Amino acid sequence: MEDEVDRLVAAWRRERPDLDVEPLEVLSRVSRLARHLDRARRLAFAEHSLEPWEFDVLTSLRRAGDPYQLSPGQLLTQTLVTSGTMTNRIDRLATKGLVERLPDPTDRRGVLVRLTPEGRDRADQALAGLLAQERAILGELSRSQRGELADLLRQLTAPFDNVPG
Repeated sequence: MEDEVDRLVAAWRRERPDLDVEPLEVLSRVSRLARHLDRARRLAFAEHSLEPWEFDVLTSLRRAGDPYQLSPGQLLTQTLVTSGTMTNRIDRLATKGLVERLPDPTDRRGVLVRLTPEGRDRADQALAGLLAQERAILGELSRSQRGELADLLRQLTAPFDNVPG
């Protein structure tokens, strides 16, 4: 089975035989797969009237467990955005009734962001839709192949996840 990356690599080998284009065989496929995944994610979220960033914030709160609340600082850590961006996102989600701000009982000046019941339902439904899209992308890979692929990708991504900053 030949794919577009095979054709791309063959063309580079023909045009630039002096270069080792082997990395393209893996990373061009990862890049193409990322684009397909991004489309699938946007489709899954749109079906529940959510933007990708909304899904990220809501599911961060959902994963926190009952009572589904985090400080804005904890949300920053999980979503990798600036404090100004997070403030704007919380404002927009609160306006939609998906989160609410509460005073932090351990810090008079602090606030907590809590998922509303509607926010929890939307996060749960969007997650189910996302998983269906992702299962379709994984297609016919066996459970063993999926595990092997996950292990290999972990080896590539772990150094990036463990870099400060």
